[in-house]
This record gives sequence, C-alpha cells and structure tokens, in this order.
Amino acid sequence: MALPPSRSRAPLTRLVGADVAVPVADGGPRRYVDLDTAASGPASLAVARAVEEFLPWYSSVHRGAGAKSQVASARYEAARDSVLRLVGADPATHVAVWTRGTTEALNLLAFRLGLRPAGPGGAGDVVVTTAVEHHANLLPWRRHARLRVVDVAADGTFAVDDVVAALDAAPAPRVLAVTGASNVTGWVPPLDALAAAARERGVLLVVDAAQLAPHRPVDVARRGLDAVALSGHKLHAPFGAGALVVRRDLLRDGEPFQVGGGAVGAVSHEDVVWADGPDREEAGSPNVVGAVALAAAADELLAEGWEAVAAHDAALTAALDEELATVPGLRRYGPGPGSDRLPVAAFTLDGLPHELLAARLAAEHAVGVRSGCFCAHPYVARLLGLAETDVTRFHDDVRRGDRHRLPGAVRASAGRGTSLEDVRALGAALREIAATPGRAAEYAVGPDGHWQHRGEPAEVLSPAGR
Repeated sequence: MALPPSRSRAPLTRLVGADVAVPVADGGPRRYVDLDTAASGPASLAVARAVEEFLPWYSSVHRGAGAKSQVASARYEAARDSVLRLVGADPATHVAVWTRGTTEALNLLAFRLGLRPAGPGGAGDVVVTTAVEHHANLLPWRRHARLRVVDVAADGTFAVDDVVAALDAAPAPRVLAVTGASNVTGWVPPLDALAAAARERGVLLVVDAAQLAPHRPVDVARRGLDAVALSGHKLHAPFGAGALVVRRDLLRDGEPFQVGGGAVGAVSHEDVVWADGPDREEAGSPNVVGAVALAAAADELLAEGWEAVAAHDAALTAALDEELATVPGLRRYGPGPGSDRLPVAAFTLDGLPHELLAARLAAEHAVGVRSGCFCAHPYVARLLGLAETDVTRFHDDVRRGDRHRLPGAVRASAGRGTSLEDVRALGAALREIAATPGRAAEYAVGPDGHWQHRGEPAEVLSPAGR
C-alpha cells in the first residue's frame, strides 16, 4: 500500500515525554509508544512553554488591582478568542465558556437549555442523538429530555436519511446532539449534511467535537452550528480546561449550571442579579492556567495548518490499515478503507480477552493502548453484535461488582505527535503476540481486577517507574 509523502513520517507536533523509556517484561528499557491519544494526549512542547512563561504572572482574575491580576485577566480573556478561531466561530454570535472539558460543557448546555423531561404521560422535550455517541453526549441529554436514538449499521455508521427521519418524527425534537468523530472507530459523520438538515427544521445542533477538533476544522460559522464542546487534553493541553462554544443568545437568560462567586453581579439574602455571559457560567475561581494552555494548543494547531494535519493523519490511517491487515486472527471494528476516518482503530485478537491483549502490548512491547468500551457502551455493544440479553447479563455482573468479564475491544489511536514508526511498532507487536499465544499463561488478573504480567517488575506498575 502506497503511503503519503515522507514529510508525514515524523511526528507533526513535538510532545513532552516523547523520549520516555519504560521497562518491559523481558528486560528493557524500551521507548514508550503512546497510541492512546484519543483518551488523552501529552502536553506539546509549545503548550508547556506557554504555561511555564505564564506561571510567574499567575494571579486572580477580573477583580484584582495588581499588575499580575491585570496580566492574568487579559490572558484569560484573550484565550477565548484563540478557541473561537480554532473552531471557526464568529465572536459576534458565539462565545467560548470555560469548562473542565467536553463532559462538563455538555452537562452545562443540557441544563441551560431548559429542556422539559418526560413526565408520567410521556410528554417532554425530545433530543435526537445517535448510537455512536460517547457517554458525554448521551447521558446529559437523557437526564433532561427524552432521547430518540438513531441506530447504526454493523460497521458502526449511520445514514443521514435515518437522522432526517428522526428529526421529522413527532413530536418535533428541540436538539440534535451528534459527535463530530467517533472516539471508538474514528469514523467522521457527514457533519455538513446533518447541519443542513437541522437548520432546515429549526432544530438546535450540538456537536461533541472532542475527537474532531484535534484533527479537522470544526467550522462553526460556515456550518451554522449552535454549540460545540471540546477538551484541552485531547489537544495536547492537559491542564484541566475545556470549552463550550455556544450561541450567545442561548445563554442570555436563566440561572447558571453552577452558582457561586464570579457568576453574579449583586447578591442579597433575597435576590441575585446574575452576571452577563460568559461570567454567569463560570462560578468559582477559574482555571487560568488551563485556559492559557488551551489557547496555546489552539494557536499551535492553527499555525501548523489543516493541510499538514490532514496529510499526517492520512499517512497514519493508511499505516494502521496496512499493519492491522497483516495480523493473523485480528478482527477490526468500524468502517473500512474508503470511509472518512481519523487514525483510530478498534480491534480484538482471537483467543485473547481484550484487556489481556492490551496488557501484553504494554508489558512486552511498551505499547500503550486502551481496552474496554471507551465510554461508549451502547456503541461498542452494537459493534460487537451483542444481543440485548447479553447486555443485561453484563449489567447484572457489574451490579454484583464483577467487571472482569465485561466485553470490549482494544483501541489504538494516533495524532499529531505520532510517527509512522509508532504505528509500525504496533503492527510488529501484534504479529508477535499472535504468534506466541502460550505467553498468555504469564499473566493473571491482579487485585485491582486488571491483567498484569506475573513477573512484571515493580517499577512498571508504580508511578515512579512510569
């Protein structure tokens, strides 16, 4: 399989800790191969520098009279503009609200929209969503409204026509909540068509952009998106900040999701005058360092350019496809070559539980991946072809405290800090594991319920050793 030009072979972004070496079961140390960036990405060197340069100026924001407070306040507010630029939003119509991440952003929005939950008679507001969603774009809506879920095909994709049918069903929905890219399979839904369908029907479109934002332009203004949520730690800014980019008018009235200092203009024992947005949504002492870090990540990504990011992702995706296709007994989940995907792959290996496969990759080859259901249980159950009775049985297991037998898969995810060498290392490790099934006997389920190598050096398992 031909790969894109050689300029995509090295990492596009330089990351903190890229040269870390860890011990492995057969000795070591070996360079750690991080293929878990869909969960959380290490800080980039540019983000780390921005934080280091800002820390001497860190102070309270908005009401401090000192020079440091003025600098910190200016940086905190300017960081909103960087986030708006990253997602292509118009500051006249949209505002960036600081949150802890995508999950908090979507919980905030679901609360602030004033949705009416279903009553005893079944009435209430309807939110259309899909079976692809991460729990962050599923559970908040279920708490505040009735869900109308669009199912997926066996390959984990849904058709735009099915979403349109759900939007046209009675009663008319208020919100279409959809992911910009799957955190499980990397599939990128056709967001332009979904946005057009929602606009035509006057339905609010909310996009979980946690996975999309590090890889593709979100284009809020061009697409006419009403709200998008994203996380800094997916963008190589793991300093605890995320953002909700939302139409200003949607937050103009009403009580905030969290109440406290900073969210108010005036308070008495009888009355509260809420602050204007976005301050109204940001009660408590803000995460100024997180905002500075996320702004630096956004600026770095835009400086690298979407064309370079696309070329790098295409090289990684092609390499993943090529490597995984050579592993005997490997079963791949999600849409295949030719579909619009990020460099993410979910798979299992015949004869090995998914957690044991991930443990072997780590202990024997220093390859870090993720296993399980990736906070997308309904989607993974659909990909694995589980019957409803299977799902019920596994839920009962969890209620009894037995999580060991939960189904799942292994996920390898790559990004701007990943090299083709990293992907090749994954392929080589999987081929060796497939050829040595007997080594599974070297592993056991530890006291924490996870697989580990019986002879694993203590430093592999300890934070100091990592």
